[in-house]
Amino acid sequence: MISLILSRSLTFVEVFVIIVDMKKLRVGVVGLGRLGSLHARIYSRLKNVELAGVCDIDKHRAGLIGRSLKSPWCTNYAGLLKKQIDAVSIVTPTSTHYKIAKFFLNNNVPVLIEKPITKTPKQAGGLVRLARKKRLIIQVGHVERFNSAIQAIEKILSRPKFIEAHRLGPFTPRVKDVGVVLDLMIHDIDIILGLVKSKIRDIQAIGVKILTKHEDIANARIRFKNGAICDLTASRVTDDSLRKIRIFQKDCYISLDYGAQEVVISRKTKNKISSQKIDIKKEQPLQKEISSFVSCVLNKKRPLVSGQEAYNALLVAHRIIKKLNP
Repeated sequence: MISLILSRSLTFVEVFVIIVDMKKLRVGVVGLGRLGSLHARIYSRLKNVELAGVCDIDKHRAGLIGRSLKSPWCTNYAGLLKKQIDAVSIVTPTSTHYKIAKFFLNNNVPVLIEKPITKTPKQAGGLVRLARKKRLIIQVGHVERFNSAIQAIEKILSRPKFIEAHRLGPFTPRVKDVGVVLDLMIHDIDIILGLVKSKIRDIQAIGVKILTKHEDIANARIRFKNGAICDLTASRVTDDSLRKIRIFQKDCYISLDYGAQEVVISRKTKNKISSQKIDIKKEQPLQKEISSFVSCVLNKKRPLVSGQEAYNALLVAHRIIKKLNP
């Protein structure tokens, strides 16, 4: 880039554009568990990003990840401000999201918050209003929105009549401050709100506590005002992992596997059903999500999943939770 400046006479504007283009986004990561470590690793590999600092309350963990990625580290997230960060990922337990995100927004730092945005809708609404007032970006980690399979069916969908989603997997002790609705089902809540695009008529739900004080298995049936019906099942005490969604509409049936990033479309032709597998370029959803966040911050664009979309999903999740605990 410097050689370009020296090779010919450039106007002040051209030089300014080049210098701005050379500037890397300085990003910090708070929370270095399994997922937070992935955030940090992805940032460290992006060409237009500098991993300016990582943070975890576990000193050993913070030092281990910081040294492995050649990044400064600390145990208090306020210390990241000293690194002059331009943006931050918050990958901590849900109960801490509000406090940490509010701190960074108040200090004019855009945030990527892992889902759910906060533990309560009141907290989420507060963050959305604060970000709007400060003209800052909130992006929320509903990573399935960046799944290549979901993005591939958007042009096929017209008006879904019935949607069935299953998100099942084994128990992981690291997520025990919330139930399975906020832990897993909220992914599919966010997806169906984007697919159906209608107000909700009513919700029925049932859940069972098995290993924690929260629901570990839950099923919800959501009826929309446009006539669509969605059945959502989530479990975190199932031996085998399953992440699938099936969508029925007037002209076809779509079966989507999130994990395999595969889509099969079945249509009626004469008196039989013919199925076709869609050709999909498989990509890492978390990589796409983080790259999108970086692009939104650099270009001041609205994220695919902003604080508002995350707030809407959280509202529905809490309506389901209230049905589980009347």
